[in-house]
Amino acid sequence: MTVRKNQASLTADEKRRFVDALVQLKRSGRYDAFVTTHNAFIMGDTDNGERTGHRSPSFLPWHRRFLLEFEQALQSVDSSVALPYWDWSTDRTARSSLWAPDFLGGTGRSLDGRVMDGPFAASSGNWPINVRVDSRTYLRRSLGGSTRELPTRAEVESVLAMATYDMAPWNSSSDGFRNHLEGWRGVNLHNRVHVWVGGQMATGVSPNDPVFWLHHAYIDKLWAEWQRRHPDSGYLPLAGTPDVVDLNDTMKPWNDVRPADLLDHTAYYTFDTAA
Repeated sequence: MTVRKNQASLTADEKRRFVDALVQLKRSGRYDAFVTTHNAFIMGDTDNGERTGHRSPSFLPWHRRFLLEFEQALQSVDSSVALPYWDWSTDRTARSSLWAPDFLGGTGRSLDGRVMDGPFAASSGNWPINVRVDSRTYLRRSLGGSTRELPTRAEVESVLAMATYDMAPWNSSSDGFRNHLEGWRGVNLHNRVHVWVGGQMATGVSPNDPVFWLHHAYIDKLWAEWQRRHPDSGYLPLAGTPDVVDLNDTMKPWNDVRPADLLDHTAYYTFDTAA
């Protein structure tokens, strides 16, 4: 069984294996396919039309399947690798070990946001940005440049306390747990982290930055935590809802998996801690 661990507790060997598997996927072209898929859904998901990956109830199961596919791709390179998660409510600064040169590297230079150290810096030759929104072919970050504060644990707790998964109109103006976690309402958890990292993470091609996977692994963990706290509050909507994915509808682009199939993560992986 795959065990997803807090990135802060990874050994040096676990970090190296994770980075090496990322680089191998990048060289094979398989990595960029994930970036392309994510960008297509960011661009296609709208409040008033069909929406699957974002701005909708299926934000959480869609990304759970997306991460599962990516984790399995990593494991096809190195079977020992699991996706780590980044608890940004605890590791809240650009000085966190996450951003060290032996792992993801640090923020970008002030001139152009170009990441200058670590295995994903352009100078390493490992990480050309091929699926992009502009002509720049290097990884960019601006940690804390656009929003100074990452979410606090108290803010996380305030969202975990919400008892209803989602509600009409099932988009970025909805009340409920999903939309407050996604960040279109309230204290803004998921979206704020993307903006805090900056660079490609603040665009539809956000998976270009490997921190995307660690961020979303933590979002996934928070969903699991919410499920434990609210065992009587399940996925909504159930059926007959225009433009969004009901509990037993299949999700694009796979068309072979429903939110109902992804409610229990323990069929696929566990976390190192329950909370």
